[in-house]
Amino acid sequence: MPADNPWSPSTDTPARTHLRLRLAYVTETYPPDVNGVATTVASMVAGLRGRGHRVHLVRLLPPPQRPRDASGVAASPDADDMLLPGLPLPFYPGLQMGTLCKRRLIDAWTRQPPEVVHIATEGPLGWSALAAARSLGLPVTSEFRTNFHAYSAHYGAGWLNWAILAYLRRFHNRTQQTMVPTEALRGELAARDFHDVTVVARGVDTVRFDPARRDERLRATWGAAAEDPVVLSVGRLAPEKNLDALVAAFAGIRQRVPRARLVVVGDGQLRTRIAERCPGAIMAGQRTGDDLAAHYASADLFLFPSLTETFGNVTTEAMASGLPVVAFDYAAAARLIRSGENGLLAPYDDTAAFIDGAVVLASDRSRARAIGRRARATACTCGWDAVVERFESVLGGVLRAADAGPAAPIPARRRVA
Repeated sequence: MPADNPWSPSTDTPARTHLRLRLAYVTETYPPDVNGVATTVASMVAGLRGRGHRVHLVRLLPPPQRPRDASGVAASPDADDMLLPGLPLPFYPGLQMGTLCKRRLIDAWTRQPPEVVHIATEGPLGWSALAAARSLGLPVTSEFRTNFHAYSAHYGAGWLNWAILAYLRRFHNRTQQTMVPTEALRGELAARDFHDVTVVARGVDTVRFDPARRDERLRATWGAAAEDPVVLSVGRLAPEKNLDALVAAFAGIRQRVPRARLVVVGDGQLRTRIAERCPGAIMAGQRTGDDLAAHYASADLFLFPSLTETFGNVTTEAMASGLPVVAFDYAAAARLIRSGENGLLAPYDDTAAFIDGAVVLASDRSRARAIGRRARATACTCGWDAVVERFESVLGGVLRAADAGPAAPIPARRRVA
C-alpha cells in the first residue's frame, strides 16, 4: 500500500499507555439497523472500548419489532449507553432519526463531562449534540458519512440539493474536524468550502468475511451448479443505488452465460421492480452476520453500481470474501481497486463500461478467481485496528489544539484509570 495509506497509523498517534479518553459518541443509526453506517459505528465503538477508552454511546432505541441481534454485532446496551426515542425516517422504511434533545445532553454531560464529543450523523440528534457540546465548551468532531444532498434528485427533490448541502456545510464547519473515508471525498468537500476535513478510512472484518465460508448447499438452493457463475448484489434497493445498471449488466451476462444466476441481498422500495425485471433472480432479502458472509463467499462475482456512496462498505466485504468486484471508479472502489488486477473499474457513470466489465469476468472464471484472490489480499490490509488508531490520532490532535488555544473554557479532562 502507498505511504499515505489512511489505514496506516499516523506518526502522531498518542501513546495509548497513558491516553485513555472519555468520549461521547453520538449516532442515529446502530445495530440492529442494517446499513453501512450502523455497522461501521459499531465496529469503531467496539475497537475504542477494546483499547480502554470510556465511550458514552448516545443512540436510538431500536424499534420494538426489530430483533436485537439481527446484525451479528452485539446491540445490547452497555452501561455507558444513552438510548433515546426516535422517529421513522421518511423514504427509508425501518430506519429512524433522532429528536431534538439538547437539554438532556447538557444535563448528562454536565454530570459526567466527556473530553470530546464525536458525532456520526447529522440529524436532529446530531444537531442537538453539536449544540450541547458547544454550550459546554467541549471539543467536537464529526463524520461525513452519507451523501444526502446527492440523494435528493432520486426522490424528485433535486431542487433541495443546495439547501441540504448548505445545512451539512454549516453543521460540519461548526466542529473542529470532519472525518471522511477517502482522499477524493476530502477534496470534494474542501472544494465546497468544508473546513478541517481529514481522512479516516473504514475497516473490514476479514475473519467474518472470508472465502472459507463458501457453502455449496446454499448455492444449490439458488439452482447453481459448481461451474455456474453466481452474480451477487448487496445493498439497499433504493433509487439512489443506480440499480438499472445492475439489471442491464446481468442481462448482458445472461446473453453470454445463460446459466448465470443473480442473487440480490437487501430490501427496499425497488424490490418488486427488480424482481419483475429479473424474473429468475433470487431475492434474498436482508442478511446479516455469518449468514451475510456465507452469501458473499458463495457467489462468484460482485457488482456494485452505486454512484452516491461516501465509501461503500460492501465493496470491502466482497473483496474480503474473495470476490472480484466490478464497480465505478469512485469511493472505496477507487481507493482499493487496481483495475484488471484485484477488480475492474468503469469510469464514473459509464454504464456501458460497467456492463462490459461484468460480462468479461462472468465469462472468464479462471481470471475472475485470480482477481478474487488478489482482492482478498488487498482487503486483509484494511483491518480495524489501524483505523481505530488513526481515529485516536485525530482526537488527540483536537485535544492538543484545545489545550493550546485560547478557546472557550473546557472542563478539565479526566483520564480513565
